[in-house]
Order: sequence, then structure tokens, then C-alpha cells
Amino acid sequence: MRSSKKVVHLTSVHHPYDPRIYHKECLSLHEAGYDVTLIAQEAPEGQKETPIKHIPINSYSSKLKRMIQGSWEVYRIAKKEKADVYHFHDPELMMIAWLLKNKRNTVVYDIHEDFVTSLIKKDYLKKSIKRLIKISFRTIEGFFTKNFKKVLAEKYYSEIYPEGHWVLNYPTVNEQFLQHDRSNQPIEKKLLYTGNVDVQRGAHIHPKIPNIHQEVEVHFIGKCPSRYANEMKEIAGDHQDRIHITGIDRFVEKEDIEQAYLSRNWLAGIALFPPTEHYLKKELTKFFEYMNAGLPIICSNFDRWKEFIDQYQCGIAVDPYDETAIHDAIEYLIQNPNEARQMGLNGKKAVQEQLNWQTQANRLIELYDEWTT
Repeated sequence: MRSSKKVVHLTSVHHPYDPRIYHKECLSLHEAGYDVTLIAQEAPEGQKETPIKHIPINSYSSKLKRMIQGSWEVYRIAKKEKADVYHFHDPELMMIAWLLKNKRNTVVYDIHEDFVTSLIKKDYLKKSIKRLIKISFRTIEGFFTKNFKKVLAEKYYSEIYPEGHWVLNYPTVNEQFLQHDRSNQPIEKKLLYTGNVDVQRGAHIHPKIPNIHQEVEVHFIGKCPSRYANEMKEIAGDHQDRIHITGIDRFVEKEDIEQAYLSRNWLAGIALFPPTEHYLKKELTKFFEYMNAGLPIICSNFDRWKEFIDQYQCGIAVDPYDETAIHDAIEYLIQNPNEARQMGLNGKKAVQEQLNWQTQANRLIELYDEWTT
């Protein structure tokens, strides 16, 4: 019986109410009948009343302390739980997960991103150093995770982990989104970006938009370090009053982001990222979230992204450095509201029928049932 199986999710890096870890995986497993515990940092804004048992760990002032002291703290707490399944979410925990593995339990490595590509994306690193980092990490990872089950948040991670199982980061579809209807509301000249903000995610491109198009505002909902917020205001220059940032130096909860989607009749969701190896093959989670809200997408024209946009007819892909193309894409949606709504409807239909979390929750539960039998 599922209720007799104890599951512990471990993270020393992510917020305790991280959308994938808490809202999707932990809650889905709990609803399926598993006994679920989450070991994670305490929420800075305070703990919630939740159906998931949350054991808080300390926050650390430096990454090194977190990786050493934090990992050891996670290990000590996790070992006492004597779980049937330990499911960890951070590469820095792979060694303590290896220590937790025994013949009677299952350890699951949840791969959220291509960590190596993300790690070596810094331009100042020499190619030889990048190659050494890549070889070293893959060797260490291969040793410690050899006997782990692996779940993959992205399809292309199968190229790196062919033995992994897809549990894709599709959005949850709730009643509010099902009932949300954009057809009877005038479309506002406002663009929306959701999620964490940094340079690789367009922090030096998106704030140019008020200069590129004189009528639109750009709203950012997600954690944004203050240094990037200041840089973005500088880039926007005289038009910085049309840049709005919610989440400076703080985590923005999933519920608040979802409310933002529903609060206005946005013109489009944006993802104008610079080309980096880390993002060229990814299907961004925010794509599915924009589609879930019925928003057309304006994104970079990377081959994989353009292929996705064309497949679902849900937006416009442009060169992120071509200001004329960006202007024209925005103007097209303003001048053609029916086409813009249809793009949004196409994306919403795809999410409701195929690209939703429930399909992945079912997959995750099937895997757990297999692993705990």
C-alpha cells in the first residue's frame, strides 16, 4: 500500500515551495497516498500550513558552507527518516544521497537542468578549463549516481542520461485557468515575463523593449537580484517607468505568479534570451505556463524554440538582437488581436490536452509504484 511507503524529498538549494518540487511532485505523491516529507530550507516569509511534512534546515551565507555544512545537515536529518524513497534535487547532494542508499530503499536523482552546461557557460573560462570541469563532474556524477533512478525535467536530457525517465515540467491546470477567457477583454499593451531573472534569461534584452516599441510596458514577476533590477532600469533609460519588477531579491510564490497571469489581458509572454548552449535545446517551462494562460509567446528564434512555436502555432520567434524584428512582432500582435487570441487559444488547447502536469504526475506515480513494489 502506498500509505505505508515513506518518501523524503531533499533540497538544500531550492525554496521549500518550489513549483516542481513542492507543488507538483510532493503534492501529487501525497494525493496518490504516499507518506511525503520535504527536507528544505525554511521559507523566509514563514511556514505555511500544508499537507506535506516540512523539516527545515539552516540557510547559509555562502555556497561553500551550504554545500558542506548544509549537505551534512540534510544527511543527518534524512537518515533518521528511514525512507523507502529518497528523492533529491541538487547535484551537490549526490554524495550524501549515495550514503543514504541501501539494499532496501530507492534513491531518485531529479535532474532539473543540464548542470554542467549551466556551470561552464561563463565566457571568461578557458575551453581547457571548461573541458576539465565537464569531464570531472561527469566522472564524479557517474560514480555516485550509478545505482540511482533518474527522472528528467527536460526531454533533451535523455541525450546525457539515456537511462532516465521523463517527468517533464509541464504546468498544473486548475479551474481558474480552465475558466479564464481572454476573448471578451481588450488586449492590453503589456508584456509579461515570469520566473527568475538573470543575464542568460534576457535581463539585458527585455528592458530594451520600451525603447524598441514606444507603447508597451514590460512586467517581470519572479526573483530578480537587485543588481539586475538596477541594470535593467539603466538599460531602459528614459523609459524605465514602463519596466515593472515584482520580486526584487525575493522568491515569488507559484500562487502569486498564477494570479499575475489572470490579473490582466496581457499582449504576450516573452522569452528573448541570448543564445547560450544551456538554452538552445530547452523547452522552457515558461512556454507551457504562457500557453496555459492563453498568451501568445514572443521568444528567441533558436531552432528548437522556433520548431516548438511552429508546431503549436502559439507565438512568434525572432532574432533576440534584431530590434526591428522585435518591434514588428509586438506590433503584429497589437494590430491583429484576433490572430493574437488564436495563438493563445492554440497554446492553451495544447496544454489542456497534452502538455499538462497531470500527465506527468501519472507518470511519476507509476514509476514510484514500480520502484516501491
